[in-house]
Parts: sequence; structure tokens; C-alpha cells
Amino acid sequence: AMMRRDKQGEDAVLIVGNFTPTPVPGYRLGVPAAGSYKVMLNTDSSYYWGGDYDMGGLVFSSEAQAMHGQEQSIVINLPPLSTVFIKRVGD
Repeated sequence: AMMRRDKQGEDAVLIVGNFTPTPVPGYRLGVPAAGSYKVMLNTDSSYYWGGDYDMGGLVFSSEAQAMHGQEQSIVINLPPLSTVFIKRVGD
């Protein structure tokens, strides 16, 4: 996982890759701030000839549980052999 920032240094997009053939259900991902996070791109989508693995939704609310050096986190079902782009969309 990594985070891209915009030119002003603001958190822009979280990028999470699963390069194994095994899905990871219930993957807890640290996020930089409380709020809602939306899947902007999922390379496992059938649009890209993927398997449409059920991620548990497209919008996730953060929880006050620390992970990956962040005070907030979200829980997603990470698809196999894919990369997912996630962006904060609101409080």
C-alpha cells in the first residue's frame, strides 16, 4: 500500500495492491483521516476483464482503530491479483 499526495502535499489517493492469487477478506488498511473512503478504481472490475470480487462495498467509513502508523483505518475485502485506488470523499 502507498499514498499519493497532490502538489500541495494533501493526501490524495491510497493505492493498495494484492499481487497474489488469494483474496484477502477483512483487510484493515490505515487511513490518514476520519471519514468516508470510496473505491475510485479496482483493476479486478469486469470492466478490465477481472473477476468482480466483492470488496464489501464501494464506500467505507473509517474507524478509530490504529493501523499502518495511522490513527484511523477501514476494512476492505482485497481482491486477488489486483490494485485498488481509494480516495477520501467526506467526513
